[in-house]
Amino acid sequence: MGDEKVVLLDFWPSPFGMRVRTALAVKGIKYEYKEEDLSNKSDLLLKMNPIHKKIPVLIHNGKPICESLIQVQYIDEIWPHKSPLLPTDPYQRAIAKFWADFVEKKIYDLGKKVWTTKGEEQEAAKKEFIACLKLLEGELGNKDYFGGENLGYVDVVLVPFYSWFYAYEKCGNFSIERECPKLIAWAKRCMEKDSVSKSLPDQQKIYGFVLHLRKVVGLE
Repeated sequence: MGDEKVVLLDFWPSPFGMRVRTALAVKGIKYEYKEEDLSNKSDLLLKMNPIHKKIPVLIHNGKPICESLIQVQYIDEIWPHKSPLLPTDPYQRAIAKFWADFVEKKIYDLGKKVWTTKGEEQEAAKKEFIACLKLLEGELGNKDYFGGENLGYVDVVLVPFYSWFYAYEKCGNFSIERECPKLIAWAKRCMEKDSVSKSLPDQQKIYGFVLHLRKVVGLE
């Protein structure tokens, strides 16, 4: 399969793009990275994702795959023999997909509310955000990873948000580690893997990006 061409259209702070970068790194797949300017989207992006016009877009041998959860599943199916992400057992697969869907529906939006609001609205967002993290912590239990002994699908879906945690904490004036110590220990465990740490931007860099956005919308 040496003639394969893999391209990723992405934007560096995107936790959704980070998922795909991590999945490709876990599998050891070489790919061409193309950074998008979201205020001036490339013709390639508009052509490859005409429905949503969003990043990330994974292009495999000229064919586009959109939406990060679908992309990570696709990567796992195309390269199944390299560090499988999803369990083979149908029930365990269903559970992994359930929690990935939970992350998808909750974490980004609640995290965004934390850094784009103030006062009572922000307090409510923080409360709900922590409640969701506690549910995830409960699912993690005493396992090393959501996938058990090895990094799996839910880990790849959730760990990019660790890059954003510092920004949430600074903007919301709270400590995720104090509330969810097991989850932070899990995140640090994930970060010990090169496939994860090299795919995720530095927390301070994300915080700088968030501060810039807060100034743009008049919060700073």
